Amino acid sequence: MLAIETSSRTSSIALCRDASVLATRSFSHGLQNAALILPQIDELFREQSVAPRQIDLVAVSIGPGSFTGLRIGVTLAKTLCFATGARLIAVPSLLVIAHNAPADASYILPLLDAKRDQVFAAVYKRQGGQIGQELPAQLTTLTDLLAVAPRPLWLLGEGLPTHRHHIPADPSLTVLDDSLWPPQAATVARLAWELAGQSQFADPYTLTPLYIRKPEAQERMEAGLLKHLTGE
Repeated sequence: MLAIETSSRTSSIALCRDASVLATRSFSHGLQNAALILPQIDELFREQSVAPRQIDLVAVSIGPGSFTGLRIGVTLAKTLCFATGARLIAVPSLLVIAHNAPADASYILPLLDAKRDQVFAAVYKRQGGQIGQELPAQLTTLTDLLAVAPRPLWLLGEGLPTHRHHIPADPSLTVLDDSLWPPQAATVARLAWELAGQSQFADPYTLTPLYIRKPEAQERMEAGLLKHLTGE
């Protein structure tokens, strides 16, 4: 399996055999570094003596997250599936982040900055060693989400620096260390392996990133078109 994580500021890839991670690579997010993904995948294959035709599964983190990163990651994953015949597995990015939380975290809130004082966020519950969804991924404000989220609650994710001032002084709220914020391709792989065991495969012809909200460029284009049509 090849796992791809490009939803955050730090992208990563992981090469796995069955449920075991053979090797990983991490690199900074950005268009310049995105151009290096394929060469890094090629190097990873060569180091592990793996040929592209040996890949049976391609797993990708589908969002929400960086619009550009998601487009690159999902497009790459789909292209690899077309080229190799591998099966495709889509893993929610917020769930990947939630798995960074420590074992004693009962309710977990991963959040990303969505601009306009909003966040992409979800709430997960750890029970019996498994992490399941408590509140779905949504575009909201941190204040509104904290008003309905269960306690005690552990918070993590790259949206915290921007929205931390909305977190009240509450002993039932724990902000985790920033080393736990970025999603990891190795976690994408582990979750994808579980989904593969349940035959939860994605269709490479129809899979699109989980944006939740339209990209800002598209919103501006649509607003300009509406203004032109209405003459306002």
